[in-house]
Amino acid sequence: MLTKRFGIEIELTGITKEIAANTLKKIVGGRLQHTRDSYDTIRVNATDGRTWKIMNDSSIRKENRWGHTEDRDYSVEFVSPILTSVDIDTIQEIVRALRAVGGKTNSSCGIHIHLDGADHTVQSLKNFINIIASRNDLLYKALQIKTDRMRWCKKMDQRLIDEIQRKKPRTMQEIKDIWYNESNAGYHSHYDQSRYHFLNLHSYFEGNHTVELRGFNSTLHAGKVKAYILLALAINNQALKQKKATYRKTQEENEKFAMRIYLNRIGFIGPEYKNYREHLIKHLDGSAAWRFGSDDPRYKKNKKEEK
Repeated sequence: MLTKRFGIEIELTGITKEIAANTLKKIVGGRLQHTRDSYDTIRVNATDGRTWKIMNDSSIRKENRWGHTEDRDYSVEFVSPILTSVDIDTIQEIVRALRAVGGKTNSSCGIHIHLDGADHTVQSLKNFINIIASRNDLLYKALQIKTDRMRWCKKMDQRLIDEIQRKKPRTMQEIKDIWYNESNAGYHSHYDQSRYHFLNLHSYFEGNHTVELRGFNSTLHAGKVKAYILLALAINNQALKQKKATYRKTQEENEKFAMRIYLNRIGFIGPEYKNYREHLIKHLDGSAAWRFGSDDPRYKKNKKEEK
C-alpha cells in the first residue's frame, strides 16, 4: 500500500504565511518565491528541485495568538509537491515545526490527500465509490468530521451509488456522466460543487488525474497526520487491487472491532502500525478485541482461564 504517489494539503492558522514558509524552508532548504496570484502563494523551491507551497484559503477561520483576526495572512494552507512513502517522515517533521512556531488548527481546517490516479480504471473507481459508501458512517465517526466541515466533505451521494448499480458503467465517460449527473459530461470548473465530498473524483476528471480524500479534520499532531496518509494509501490500494467491492454497509454492532478488522485487512498489520490503528479507532464504540464485547464466548472463555 506504500508504493503509490500522493500529495497532501494541510490547513492551519495561528501563524502567518511568511512564518509558515520560513519554517518550511528550514526543513526542505532552497529559496522562497513570492507570487502575486489570487492565493498570495509563497513557493518554497527546495534544494531537491520540488516546489512546496504556502497559500491562502478563504474557508479557514483566521486566528492569531490573541484570538480571531481578519488578517488574511493568518489563513494558511500548506501544499506539498508529489510525494512517496519515504517523504512521510519529512511531512511529520514539518507538522511538528509548524506547531512549534505557533501554528494551530480549528474546526474550519481540513486535510486533503491526493492520490495518484494513473493506474485507476473504471472498475477501480467503482470499487473506490463502493468502499467509501459501505463505510460512510464508520469513517465519519472514526475521523470525527465536524458538523461545520460537512459542507466541504459531504457523505457519498445516494444517487451516485444507485446510478452506478443501475447503469453499470464500462467506460470512463459513462462513469463521468454518472458523477456529474448529466449526459456526455464535458468540462467543469475547478470549483465544481461535486468536489465537496469525502471522495472527490472531480479532481480526477478535470485533468489532474488524482483521487482526492477530503474527510480529515486538520491537525498538527504528526502521528495523526501519518495515520491519515496511511489510511488514504491503503484504501486506494484496496480499490486498485480488489476485483470487486460492495456498496452495502457493513455490520457495525461493534464499531471498534469492525474498524480493526478492516484496517488489518487493508494492511495495518503488525506492531509498526499499532499507534496508527489506535488513532483510527479511538473515537469508536465497542471493543477492538472482541466482536460481541463481554458477551463474546471467547471473551468469557479467556476470563475463565485467567481466573
